Amino acid sequence: MESVYLLIPVSVLLVFGIALAFWWSVRSGQFDDLEGPGFRVLMDDDLPKEGKKPGDESNRLGESDKG
Repeated sequence: MESVYLLIPVSVLLVFGIALAFWWSVRSGQFDDLEGPGFRVLMDDDLPKEGKKPGDESNRLGESDKG
């Protein structure tokens, strides 16, 4: 019975701590956009440079055209 006197206040403090952490995360925008980062990974933003072909090795590593 004596352990209940310790466990009830500890559990109440734990519940208040978890509720406070959840309230902070909602207020700070942690749950605003859950799907955006997942879709952003799939989007391809890299466009090839004009004038260069993917297999063209003459302009690799800053080498100039010698012609």
